[in-house]
Amino acid sequence: MIELGVNIDHVATIRQARKTYEPEPAWAAVEAHLGGADGITVHLREDRRHIQDADVEKLRTLTQIKLNLEMAATDEMVEIACKLRPEMAMLVPEGRHEVTTEGGLDIVAQEAKLKRAIKRFSAVGIVSSVFIDAELDQIDAAARIGARVCEIHTGPYAHAFHHKGRDAESPAVLAELDKIRIAGEAIRSHGMRFNAGHALNYFNVQPVARLPGIRELHIGHAIVSRAVFVGLREAVREMKRLMREAQAHEPLYPPPNLPSTSR
Repeated sequence: MIELGVNIDHVATIRQARKTYEPEPAWAAVEAHLGGADGITVHLREDRRHIQDADVEKLRTLTQIKLNLEMAATDEMVEIACKLRPEMAMLVPEGRHEVTTEGGLDIVAQEAKLKRAIKRFSAVGIVSSVFIDAELDQIDAAARIGARVCEIHTGPYAHAFHHKGRDAESPAVLAELDKIRIAGEAIRSHGMRFNAGHALNYFNVQPVARLPGIRELHIGHAIVSRAVFVGLREAVREMKRLMREAQAHEPLYPPPNLPSTSR
């Protein structure tokens, strides 16, 4: 059964905009849990632009569902993860200039460094995840460094969906979706878990949720945005319903008019 990890970074973004104490990310985690979230995701960035060290410590203590800690593969962040021991640690690329994470981690270019980080996670019982583009060489590299989970970057699919008038049957959208599907097959063939996320929302989530073998979606901005109007618990509940509804319907692959691609 597909699971939903709710990213609550932007609850902290609102708080940091006023340099105050509210809204409280830990409260958001509770509301997400009550709405049906299977996990909570936070990204402790090097510049601490939203989530702070104290937030992660509090969430580690209070969260009763799994905690996924996103981070750059720096010595500081790996040390924090090994100390707090979230259920999952996801390595992501990070740049000070970016608004949010854009593009997947280039594992091929830094295998030795990432392998050391994953070895440290494994030694303390943390499930290791990598956020990567839907590229077969990156998936092969993820397997070589010992990652247990690959989260495929769904940004290109989401952007195509938006720019093509939210037409799920547009050839451009179907092409991006098929890249994710093929990546998922490769991930599973290596014995790794197939997750996905980035820029997914209430309009584009269902085709991704239908993909064969997908285990978990990580969604944040869309849920927090809707929560402004309906509350976080209801926003999570709506997203979870859409995902489960989508997975209950078997997709046809390859999509119409799109040839199957093999490795």
